[in-house]
Amino acid sequence: MLSRLADHLFWMSRYIERAENTARLLDVQHQSSMLPGGHDLVTESWRALLTLSELEDRYWASRDKLSAEGVLTFMVADPSNPSSIVSCLRSARENARAVRVVLAPDLWEAVNSSWLESQSLLRNPGWIRDPSRFFEWVKLRSHLCRGVMIGTMLKDEAYFFSRIGTFLERADNTARILDVKYVSHAAGEASSHLGRTEFYFWASVLRSVSAFEIYRKVYRDVVTPLRIAELLIQRADLPRSLLACMNELTINLQAVSGGQQGGALRIAGRMQAELRYLSVDAAFAPTIHQFLTAFLESTHRLGLRISEDFLVPIDA
Repeated sequence: MLSRLADHLFWMSRYIERAENTARLLDVQHQSSMLPGGHDLVTESWRALLTLSELEDRYWASRDKLSAEGVLTFMVADPSNPSSIVSCLRSARENARAVRVVLAPDLWEAVNSSWLESQSLLRNPGWIRDPSRFFEWVKLRSHLCRGVMIGTMLKDEAYFFSRIGTFLERADNTARILDVKYVSHAAGEASSHLGRTEFYFWASVLRSVSAFEIYRKVYRDVVTPLRIAELLIQRADLPRSLLACMNELTINLQAVSGGQQGGALRIAGRMQAELRYLSVDAAFAPTIHQFLTAFLESTHRLGLRISEDFLVPIDA
């Protein structure tokens, strides 16, 4: 398969997944910010979100005040931010248009209409008063695009590269969602309000990855940060867990590697093995932030190596 063609499919899927996960990240932060906890804690939570999304410098380049509305506008509707939802949907459309020859008409229509409808929705400034409705729309459009892709594409290299893009982006964003809440939790441990609202705080994390009901089914008791970490890191049967993403990544990388043990497959295999044999227990709890930071660095290296081995190489 041509590298350029594979590259467009890979990035089309990454941008669709990134738009969805940005919506999930912002939604959980928006809901958490409405809980009692003090203005300073809420402000630091928004700052932590920008830092973990690696967008703090870009935010301050165009703004002189940190606020919930400012961050929401920057990460949803700012076309100058390449990681904003509107930019992701635009980039997904551009990549899809470049490979329309290998896409089913239904998939192109789903991607194209998502971009066009986002423009209509964001022209109405009222979205900022209830951003959760817009975030739900983004998630539903992502589900539609992914479902159409699975239901219409031939299971060949084009499909495999699309899935590689999806699961690489999903692993990255699940780690960021979990990490931003652990950072916020650590910042607020001394707050007298946190004890009364801790359940809602962590329940919002589970809902952000559609895992609240799954948590209840698996553990059947009180919601705790450590068990949430175990669920989102190590449960292979949870679709958005880190291990589930790495399992799918490895399968699809093997499919395009032709039996060769390339650099990307070796990196993915090491990450998969580390997650599989990790002990998520009380001794691990103090190091969760460091673990997630290292995982994000490994995900970045894996993305670069995938581009080097199969796609159009990108600058580090």
